[in-house]
Amino acid sequence: MDTVEKIIATVAAAAPEIRGGLTGRRRKADEENPSGEIQMAADVWADEHLEAELTAIDGVGEFASEEREHVVECGEGLSVAVDPLDGSSNLKSNNSMGTVVGVYDAPLPAKGTDLVAAAFVLFGPITTMMVARDGSVTEYVVEDTAVQGTAEESSGEAPRDGERRVVTEDVSLPDDPTVYGFGGRVPDWPEAFTAYAREVENELKLRYGGSMIGDVNQVLTYGGVFAYPGLESRPEGKLRLQFEANPMAYIIESAGGRSSDGETSILDVTPEGLHQRVPLHIGNEDLIERLESTL
Repeated sequence: MDTVEKIIATVAAAAPEIRGGLTGRRRKADEENPSGEIQMAADVWADEHLEAELTAIDGVGEFASEEREHVVECGEGLSVAVDPLDGSSNLKSNNSMGTVVGVYDAPLPAKGTDLVAAAFVLFGPITTMMVARDGSVTEYVVEDTAVQGTAEESSGEAPRDGERRVVTEDVSLPDDPTVYGFGGRVPDWPEAFTAYAREVENELKLRYGGSMIGDVNQVLTYGGVFAYPGLESRPEGKLRLQFEANPMAYIIESAGGRSSDGETSILDVTPEGLHQRVPLHIGNEDLIERLESTL
């Protein structure tokens, strides 16, 4: 098993523990992350759990998280950047959330073109994992007996928590897109993006749940476009390049779609800092090309 596979397997194995640990951690932690956002107790716990597991892997040289200020040096090898609990604001309302992982073959902060793999775990009605590597995307179900029961495999042996079962190989965006989801307050959208949104909403169905993982997974499943644009009050956008935008752009592009910061592929954006933010627009190629033309 190579280092990338060890990282993916470790994140999958951690998923049932992270999901199970959400109960009792829905309170605020009374601390801010480096981006100035109030942390939930679950954010801190998930971050500490993933740090311990991922830094123990031989071949991982750096670990970085949305929840901590600096890169953790842990040896020589690949760099791992994580959003331990994307959508943690959904904890109170018990809606979808999950974990985002980017594996870079370069010191952090790094460009998206330095990614060698990216993945996200979605805590929905079932626990699933989307993994992009070597130009293709694979969807898995992550076994979590506390949530999904104890269905036995064909061998007659019950699966263990954290094991992955392939659901779909070579995931690609459907040619006929049907959904869209846009973040940010509508009055705060730039005029050009508002014009694009008005055009798109006449063609597609709104699917926006306040969790980037859940919203992007809708796009992967049904085709369409997700965006958290630069806002009038925040031109740099909300989402972090290293921990959210790059991994999601890598997954979408590996599935035959496109990503953009409004001008160019997210993967070509040169990082200026570990917690740098960037406007993110991802989805079917035609929809992103139209957006760039409008902007």
